[in-house]
Amino acid sequence: MLQFMPVFRVLGGLVLGLACLMLAPFLVDFFGGRRDSSFFASAIVAALFTGLTLIIMSGSREGGFELTRRQAFLTTGLIWTVIPVFAALPLMSAGLSFIDAYFEAASAMTTTGATVMVGLDNAPPGLLLWRSLLQWIGGVGIVVLGIIVMPSLRVGGMQLFQTESSDKSEKIFSRGFDLMQWIAIVYVGLTAICALVYGWLGMSSFDAINHAMSSISTGGFSTHDASFGYFESPPLEWAAVVFMFAGALPFVAFIRTLRGRDMAIFTDVQVRGYAITLLLLTFAVGVTHAIVNNVPIGDALRSAAFNLTSVATTTGFASEDYQTWGAFAVSAFFVTTFLGGCSGSTAGGIKIYRLQILAKFARAYLTRLVNPSQVIVVSYSTRRVDREVEVAILTFLIAMLATTALFTLILGWMGLDLVTALSSVVTCLNNVGPGLGPIVGPAGNFATLPEAAKIVLAFAMILGRLEFFTLMVMLTPAFWRG
Repeated sequence: MLQFMPVFRVLGGLVLGLACLMLAPFLVDFFGGRRDSSFFASAIVAALFTGLTLIIMSGSREGGFELTRRQAFLTTGLIWTVIPVFAALPLMSAGLSFIDAYFEAASAMTTTGATVMVGLDNAPPGLLLWRSLLQWIGGVGIVVLGIIVMPSLRVGGMQLFQTESSDKSEKIFSRGFDLMQWIAIVYVGLTAICALVYGWLGMSSFDAINHAMSSISTGGFSTHDASFGYFESPPLEWAAVVFMFAGALPFVAFIRTLRGRDMAIFTDVQVRGYAITLLLLTFAVGVTHAIVNNVPIGDALRSAAFNLTSVATTTGFASEDYQTWGAFAVSAFFVTTFLGGCSGSTAGGIKIYRLQILAKFARAYLTRLVNPSQVIVVSYSTRRVDREVEVAILTFLIAMLATTALFTLILGWMGLDLVTALSSVVTCLNNVGPGLGPIVGPAGNFATLPEAAKIVLAFAMILGRLEFFTLMVMLTPAFWRG
């Protein structure tokens, strides 16, 4: 029988942590005399009460708790669905309904960046800081989940990146705690460097801190309605390209490079494939933009690099409405929405390693069609890819396709047009942010969608962020038996 006490303890501790996190924006608005500080105060009290209650309910046990695999699935699912409930409470100070606030909080925590808020330029600084903090915490949370938890749960082919392998040479650290310390060092360091660079290039200190958190977490929330286009600064856009790309790279590669193990940040097979893909896309879209809109090639390539990197890394910043660049550009942006970043990064999406492995299996399959007796070993980097990983990746893609179709049908039934319905589902499942069309495109937002649609899309964000199976497995009878 599934024991819930360890789950309650972990969930209660994280709710308490969220209450502590709320203190920063609360103090910012409290000393600024902002009325929304009362919403933060109420949310802190609610989170403290709930967190302490859950911990008390979990009881005490000598030697502590150790989560089983089923408890890990349940805990992960509850964290990403329950925590946004409390994170949403301060957002209601902006006049949002609870559903809108939950959508915004879920978008922040999953680093999707889809928003229902308008009037950001005049919003209280504490509220803007809270959105950015949620993204930043969500980003590091998914890195830890992707490096430590998901491989052990064998989710979507990520067992290929098992850090606690029986092969000692593949271990980065002997303890997960040491790995988390290094992840924190890299994450905080990248954010600090990003903020300093943004400030040096002309952002205010407040804008620099918020946009740094959004860039490294690949979240995409801005402090302005015009997003990154507000700054109208080519140097800032090029800097953002670098830091968004950094957020989409494997954090393990950063750690290995910093510890002098190798130059993984430059030699990792994912990084090389990802960089080449982005360069090719940027060149194709940039040249098309220059021809279609008679834009200088330098400006066209810069705009293409910024916006494509933003979409590919699932950040979701926008400097302009790229839907005016021509049919090819719009198609390229839609396809890029599926790309995602590398494994163990803050980015969402399919992830480049899955596409690379599938390409290898497709090539091996075509070879076997010609030479059925030939034995072909598929390897990725230095590891042999077994049948289980192939099945996991194919099942992941089937889950994404089926979910996309189902949710698009649901939104269509609610009255949304095909472009809005399909692009909304795709951008939320892949945690990108902006969709296509006049409503949810880079020049719009999700505010005017029906509340029922926002509920579906909030679930889509969480489902995609947790690689589908983490939540879907809990819908099977086998999960609750035994």
